[in-house]
Amino acid sequence: MEKDFARIKKNDNTEVVIRVDDFGGKVGLTIREFTNDPRTGYKGFTKAGTRIPAEKFLEFREAINSIPLEDLKPTQSNEASEAKAPVEKKAKAKDSSVEDY
Repeated sequence: MEKDFARIKKNDNTEVVIRVDDFGGKVGLTIREFTNDPRTGYKGFTKAGTRIPAEKFLEFREAINSIPLEDLKPTQSNEASEAKAPVEKKAKAKDSSVEDY
């Protein structure tokens, strides 16, 4: 049994898939990344993710629901660092002495 409940786009190549499934005879909630990477040609689930056993689902849901939405809003220091990030990346790209990995 597999039933997808949500696919949340993470970036151009990756989605977070939330599903209820049966793994090894045990039902649970699986939250995994699904990628369609044109560079590697790989399309499928990655290792990134987690599985919540059915008997722990209510505890997990309570924990998620206890997070105030205000805590998910960016702070001024986060906004400032996000605004600087593209500039820093451009500066690094111009530096030819740094090797690509």
